[in-house]
Amino acid sequence: MRNEVKLANPNYDSSKIEEFKNVWVFCEQRQGQMMSTSYELISEGRKLADELGVKLCGLLVGDNVGDLAESIGGYGADEVIVCDHPLLKNYTTDAYAKVICDVIEDLKPEAFLIGATNIGRDLGPRCAARLHTGLCADCTHLDIDMPNYKNFLKEASTLPEERIEKLGTVMINREPHPVDRDLKMTRPAFGGHLMASIICPRFRPAMATVRPGVMKKRECKKNVEILHPAFELAASDIHTEVTETVKAAKKLVDLIGADFIVSVGRGISKDVEKGIKLAEELAEVLGGVVGSSRACVDAGWISADHQVGQTGKTVHPKVYVALGISGAIQHKAGMQDSECIIAVNKNETAPIFEVADYGITGDLFKVVPELIESIKAAKAAK
Repeated sequence: MRNEVKLANPNYDSSKIEEFKNVWVFCEQRQGQMMSTSYELISEGRKLADELGVKLCGLLVGDNVGDLAESIGGYGADEVIVCDHPLLKNYTTDAYAKVICDVIEDLKPEAFLIGATNIGRDLGPRCAARLHTGLCADCTHLDIDMPNYKNFLKEASTLPEERIEKLGTVMINREPHPVDRDLKMTRPAFGGHLMASIICPRFRPAMATVRPGVMKKRECKKNVEILHPAFELAASDIHTEVTETVKAAKKLVDLIGADFIVSVGRGISKDVEKGIKLAEELAEVLGGVVGSSRACVDAGWISADHQVGQTGKTVHPKVYVALGISGAIQHKAGMQDSECIIAVNKNETAPIFEVADYGITGDLFKVVPELIESIKAAKAAK
């Protein structure tokens, strides 16, 4: 179904929050391929839209990308707004920001989610500034419904339960403001040692960039309505020109897509080289990849693309093996939704055991070789 939407924006005012409605998700595509983050955010947006009782809309920007619209409906979108133009073929901040802001100023969504990819981190702040609204970057949790938010705080924070139950209003200009319809955006702060919840009570849309891999994709097929808004875009609006796109031949660690992850922590310090080698061998027999805690990255033992946690990547593998990782809150938050967690640590009181399905108290340099041999023997017996 296709409808023409004519834009008219004589009096846009981001402070008139009563005029804003619906949840929007920027559906990022590159060279005609939808980024997985877009489906994750559409799935999360479906939950938020249901809590607000509004529509969920995907915003698709590019050149000749209309064929991707139906796939967005497969994850819960009620509508897909397609902005198609030859000047949008290659991403430029100028073109994308102009088109997106023009459409938002006319149709006025109350929440707008963007993936915290390289493009999203560039686009989000520019749009927020033009729209005179707030942006919470690198979010790892989103809520609107207050009971859901309070339950999240009870599990993820150290706030007293009595204080959590009293939450519900904030003071704006010395007046109480109910936050039941505000988007509660949670992100790591102070290097991941603290989780901060942020709201945007005075302006709309409430904007958030969300880390890839944090939200789970959930299929929810809808009979999606496809809208094609009229917008203006000229070459004079774009102050940069993309002359060539070159993909670097760098092998990246696919932590987000891995089914098996073997991560190392500070416990390998007595023999870093051997510890990493053991993790690589265990990952190889499992058919997985090597991850790391922030401590190992900060120490320079392993590169940052291996880092798991609130300040790294959030993962959901079938099996997560934590070797010598104590289990700081920022690390646990990045891997605690794994289907099965196996922890090896000499300290029997290490916090990692609180989330582990299987815990082994012992020296990883003795335990891991035995695990490797046991797995090899089990495979050979099949």
